[in-house]
This record gives sequence, C-alpha cells and structure tokens, in this order.
Amino acid sequence: MFLRNHWYVAAFDHEIGRKPFARTILGEPVVFYRTEQGAAVAMEDRCAHRHLPLSMGKLVGDELQCHYHGVRFGSDGRCTRIPGQEQIPRSAKVKTYPLAERYRWLWIWMGDPALADPAKITDFHWLDDPQHWGAKASYLHVEANWQLVVDNLLDLTHLAFVHDTTIGNLALAEHAKVQVTRAPSNVVVTRWIIDREPPPTFQKVGGFAGHVDRWQIIDFVPPAFLRLDVGATPTGTGAPEGRRVGGIGMRNLNAITPETETTSHYFWGQAHDFDVKNPETTNRIFEQIRTAFHEDVAVFSAQQRNMETLPGAPQFDIAADAGTIAARRILSRLYDEEQGARPVAAAE
Repeated sequence: MFLRNHWYVAAFDHEIGRKPFARTILGEPVVFYRTEQGAAVAMEDRCAHRHLPLSMGKLVGDELQCHYHGVRFGSDGRCTRIPGQEQIPRSAKVKTYPLAERYRWLWIWMGDPALADPAKITDFHWLDDPQHWGAKASYLHVEANWQLVVDNLLDLTHLAFVHDTTIGNLALAEHAKVQVTRAPSNVVVTRWIIDREPPPTFQKVGGFAGHVDRWQIIDFVPPAFLRLDVGATPTGTGAPEGRRVGGIGMRNLNAITPETETTSHYFWGQAHDFDVKNPETTNRIFEQIRTAFHEDVAVFSAQQRNMETLPGAPQFDIAADAGTIAARRILSRLYDEEQGARPVAAAE
C-alpha cells in the first residue's frame, strides 16, 4: 500500500549532482541529476526506446543520454535527439516528477503533479537551524515494509528491551504515563517517566547525578514522518509542568520512504538544543542513536522475513499499540480516499 499524493524524502541534497543517481521510490525506478545551473531533476529511470535504465547513461549538457543507443532526453522528459534520425516520435518521452529541496533533503512527489504543493512538506527545520540546534542526519536501507518502521517509532516500549545499553531502560515499559491524542491526519503519543534512573545515553550526554523526569512526545504525520521530542531534567524541577531546566532536550527526526512493498529508505536525524556549537557533542549523541537504529533495523528485517515465511499468521494487540493502531487507521482511510479519487482524476 502506497500513498502517492504526498511528499517523500528521495535523497540528501548532496547526493544529487552531475552524475545520474538511481533510486527506487514507491516501486518506481527514478533517476536524479542536476542541471548545469544546479536545479535538481527527477525522471523515470527507463529509456522510452528499449527500457535500459537512464541512470546507466551520462549527461550531455542538461540532457540525459541513454547508454544503449545514445537517445537523449531533456529535463522535461521529452526526447531531444535520436542519432541518425531527424524525426522524433511524439511518444518518445519519459515521466518526470516534481521536486523540492528543504531541510538538506530532496523531496519528491510521486502522485498527481497538479497537487504537488511544496507548502505541504512536513516541517523538519531542526536539521537546518545551526543557531539553535546541533544536528546530524543519516540514511539506512531497510529490508522491511515501511509501516513496520512507523509502528516501531510509535511504540517506544521496545526501547527497554532492544536498546537497553543506549537509550532504553525498564522504566519505559513499566512506569510510563501514556496519552494518545488522535486527529484526522495526526497522532501524538506522549509518554512521561517520572522520578526514574536515566538510561545509559542520557547519563553520558546529560551528566545526571540522580533520578530524572523524562519525556517522549511522538508526533506522527502521514504517510511516514515521525518527529520525536525527547529529553529529561532532574526530578522535581518542573518538566511535566513545562519548565525544562537543568537537563537535555533533543529531537529524533524520521522520514520513511517506501522503496518496494518489502524494502524502505529510512532517512533520520538527531538534533539537540544544548551545547549546540560543539561538534563533539553532536557526534557523541548521533553515534549513540545510530547504534540503537541499527538494532532496530535488525528487528524490522526479522519481522519482514517471518511475515513472508508465515503470511497471514495471527497476531494480537497490547495497550502499547494504541498509537500504532491509530496511525494505521489514518493511513488506511487516506489510501481508500486516494484510490476512490483516482477514477475522477483520470476522467478529468
């Protein structure tokens, strides 16, 4: 199940240059490059002549030349040259995709181009605000369906068991006060862990001497964006009432882009609002989170393998799944709405 009329992260801005760059998005092969003026281009990674991936070709000026027979395509997807032939068939063109650059990411719109409004791109400003946030981002390729990644980030009780050497401890699962707030196109899961020992990563970067009041506020926006407000302050200093002093605050930022039904592109970043000018602090936090995320990837991959080996095997829900269930309902509704609108759009 893919939602197409949404913006997705396709690549880091620095990944796209004058060499054709291939990536599969929502099951479609796409080739990216930049024009001589630096504008990013995305088009179907398939020569309209004999289907060779255009990413195997090269740029000639701002035109992409197929490696097989030298057929060239302009940045609008139309064929501009066929060696040894003056007449160019009207059908000699490939699909192109709207792009936008924001927060050091390149965003792509895979649905109806007429609906591609950059103002609707989900806010990830923490990744590109060096005056107020130290931040670092990365990419993981995941051998699992994108919704498994979303599920994982909406239920953080797993931190107590999967990440007990970094960002988790048992208090997350057994002593958290949880609230799930639902909206038509948004789910927020708020967790508070009061007067408990901080997990290893928080001890390392926060220097806490005793117990802390810890928060995790997970903001889900369809189709697969999760922005986590996490942190801790010494117990009793007023964090639950909104007074965050003497502790640490961070944003864990996640953008999941489906590659296929069983693989995903996972763009993520970590930002912090303390010691923001110190790259050593940024790197130390980033490495702790990266360790945890590699542990997550192992979980996703194992889940996917079992789902493929045992299709339709029963499962059950627990209380911690409330946010995940709410998000899945939103995604199912949006998918049904999008599918229902397609015949109308086609008729127009």
